[in-house]
Amino acid sequence: MNRLSDLMLWYSNNCNDDWEHSYGVKIDTIDNPGWSLQVDLNGTVLERAPFSDIEIERTEHDWIHCSKNNNQFIAVGGAKNLEEMLSIFLDWAAGS
Repeated sequence: MNRLSDLMLWYSNNCNDDWEHSYGVKIDTIDNPGWSLQVDLNGTVLERAPFSDIEIERTEHDWIHCSKNNNQFIAVGGAKNLEEMLSIFLDWAAGS
């Protein structure tokens, strides 16, 4: 499976006829250029799971910052880092 398929499965597993009406997953672009990923954690097993912030700075265009704030997983990264951002989230989710 690829990471996007894994994210779709995680999302689907959390849909319960209620959660998806208030929460979800957002993927967007930023002007650095790059990507942003926001995953709502309310009502999921990840709501109380600890997460240590991640800051990876390889180059000006190859970077990732991830954190957990206000019951959201938030990641931003370079234009070619979306799959790695998804992997960080999904690996954390699988281990929690």
